[in-house]
Amino acid sequence: MANFLQNINCNLLHTGYAELDDKWNYSNVISTFVRLFFITKGAGEMVHSGKTYVFKPGCMYLIPSYTYNNYRSIEYHEQFYTGFFEEVTYGVSIFNLLAFTYEVKASKMDKRLFKRLLEIHPNKMVKNSDPKVFINGGLIKKTENSQSDLKNKLETKSILEILLSRFVVEGDISVSKKDKGDLNKVLVYIAENLSGNLSVEDLSNFCNLNTDYFSRSFKAKYGIRPIRFIQLKRIERSQFLLLTTKKSLKQIAEEVGMYDVAYFSKTFKKLTGVTPAGFRKQQLNN
Repeated sequence: MANFLQNINCNLLHTGYAELDDKWNYSNVISTFVRLFFITKGAGEMVHSGKTYVFKPGCMYLIPSYTYNNYRSIEYHEQFYTGFFEEVTYGVSIFNLLAFTYEVKASKMDKRLFKRLLEIHPNKMVKNSDPKVFINGGLIKKTENSQSDLKNKLETKSILEILLSRFVVEGDISVSKKDKGDLNKVLVYIAENLSGNLSVEDLSNFCNLNTDYFSRSFKAKYGIRPIRFIQLKRIERSQFLLLTTKKSLKQIAEEVGMYDVAYFSKTFKKLTGVTPAGFRKQQLNN
């Protein structure tokens, strides 16, 4: 467990402060990134993991990545928010390794940390609240290599880890070293073989499980079907490659296991609302 957590990586997507009315109302959302809200005024709610959470001023709320959810404003509310990719190693999520709660009372320090994120990243606000547009502010890019940029990146990573740590509760669901059927291990397998022709049969064989039983177990544990999960992970990685490399669309499509560029572009647009080329141009021009 300790070795996994030493390698946690948080990449900021967006952060800001918003005043939201009843138009902020979205259902059946699933994102490749983590969402954190700190409510300062008004009321709203989110629904996920079988429970409804009514927003209260002075509280923070967490929506893990790859979790089906609904969220809305009840007439009006104000919030600090941030969204970020999180990954421990080999594509494994921290949500597969630790137990979390999804509502916590915010401290004065938490508010200062959200404000500090805004100071470091004044241009990372969400420009389109439609959840179909997965990324609005872009990742911290590799072109940031000055001493100041690297300092900000290190501070940002630390802030995100501190805020995320507020939601951790006692409990350990770490990867078993003995049981190959442990579904956490299949997440590592997916990440390591994302460029290949992954199928549910491949995954079930890896786990030594019947295909139907594997699919049901995966859906029950992660709230998403295996093929849908693979698709989202491929798009997530392609977003990262589009922003941090100069590779062609064909090269990126192949690297994420989608060898038909037309299919890759169609799937990318379906999930993000923009083509890969349009996404790269839009984000790099921010």
